[in-house]
Amino acid sequence: MHRLSPYPFNIAIFRSVMLHNNNLRIVLIFFLAMAITRNTTAQSTLTDTEKQLVSFIESEVENAIKLLERVVNINSGSMNFGGVLAVSQIFDKELSSLGFETRWEGGETFGRAGHLFATRGTRGPHFLMIGHLDTVFEVDSPFQKFERLDDGTASGPGIIDMKGGDVVIVETLRALHQAGLLDEMTVTVALVGDEESTGRPLDVARASFVEAARAADIALAFEPGDGDPKTAVVARRGFSGWELRVTGERAHSSTVFSKKTGYGSIFEAARILTRFQEDLAGEELLTFNPGVILGGTAIEYDAEHDRGTAFGKTNVISETTLVAGDLRAISPEQRDRVKKQMEAILSDNLPKTQATITFRDSYPPMGMTEGNTNLLGLFSQVSQDVGYGPVTAVDPNEAGAADISFAARHVDMALDGLGMMGEGTHTTKEWADLSTLPMQTIRTAVLMHRLARSWGEK
Repeated sequence: MHRLSPYPFNIAIFRSVMLHNNNLRIVLIFFLAMAITRNTTAQSTLTDTEKQLVSFIESEVENAIKLLERVVNINSGSMNFGGVLAVSQIFDKELSSLGFETRWEGGETFGRAGHLFATRGTRGPHFLMIGHLDTVFEVDSPFQKFERLDDGTASGPGIIDMKGGDVVIVETLRALHQAGLLDEMTVTVALVGDEESTGRPLDVARASFVEAARAADIALAFEPGDGDPKTAVVARRGFSGWELRVTGERAHSSTVFSKKTGYGSIFEAARILTRFQEDLAGEELLTFNPGVILGGTAIEYDAEHDRGTAFGKTNVISETTLVAGDLRAISPEQRDRVKKQMEAILSDNLPKTQATITFRDSYPPMGMTEGNTNLLGLFSQVSQDVGYGPVTAVDPNEAGAADISFAARHVDMALDGLGMMGEGTHTTKEWADLSTLPMQTIRTAVLMHRLARSWGEK
């Protein structure tokens, strides 16, 4: 798998920030990040405080696994509202015990269970720690329980996507609290209840989350990334849905291609898709995929459940065709330009056909910024200092959409892929490498402590 350098595009992005962003705090955080990197590069041993963090986290591993087992054994499929709430209540209790003020936001206005927010502190850097409570496994799934496979692995629904990541959040905060370090920082924890099946309207479902991001300085998210503890996510592509509708003249198939009846909707849809592929495929970090196609005399499409039916005959020219797909881009500029190119391709219709395309923007891109890449550098240095080796960036082609994308544009630094690792997400073979639970907790706790300590030295 291709890995990106942890420091791509730094000079170009910094120049862009200097030229186009007057926010002095962005510039200050850049130089702060550089200073921290220089200091930690020279540090060959951990401080006594950092050793205390490591020792405490290692002593709590079995308790952390017990917490993980408790939440995995509660079904919290996105549409099981009671289960999502039950998982939130466990984390609510854990966070409250650490001095956090917690708030449950019911999801009645966006058709989902709701979100849990917890906040503590008023000093230092403001961290937003991001997780989600729901899984893809609903109550009718055969995959329902935590199972310890051996000393080092376990399986269960959502064990890495992302209840393991939620436990990393709690255990990181527990370690910082035990060492008396939480008072050095401000922390907001956002555990959303609809990441796997987002509520609608989307702006309502993410309103409080975005508000929390605007108040923060640094966003840390605990998805499992690409499953490799030697990588983390500095950029994610955004997600937009698109729907192509094509109409033609319904007539006997013997007249197809004639001036009177033309080519029919299926031929026109095929022309458009071929042009999409010929003109747009291959652009870096851009993909577009037609996932559903229906064509014939009459069609019915249920967009909510991604299914439909089509009726037609081989001797009848197709009257209606629908294609539904997705578009993934690394920046709003790339996304908007490609939309215009797709719309232009539609205008060159085959005879007697018409076509329209509509787009529905969902998750925004998480751009590869100067702040993000420097935060990765700090995280990599921490990882080396605690004995886990360097960390490089996940190829954005390997990183799907996630909630950090809603936060990244509002903070100075953002990093994802900090959760527990394993394989098989969204399948009944999902399993976790339990050794990555303390690993990710140690790395995150030391990172947050170093950032807070250096913040106070500004």
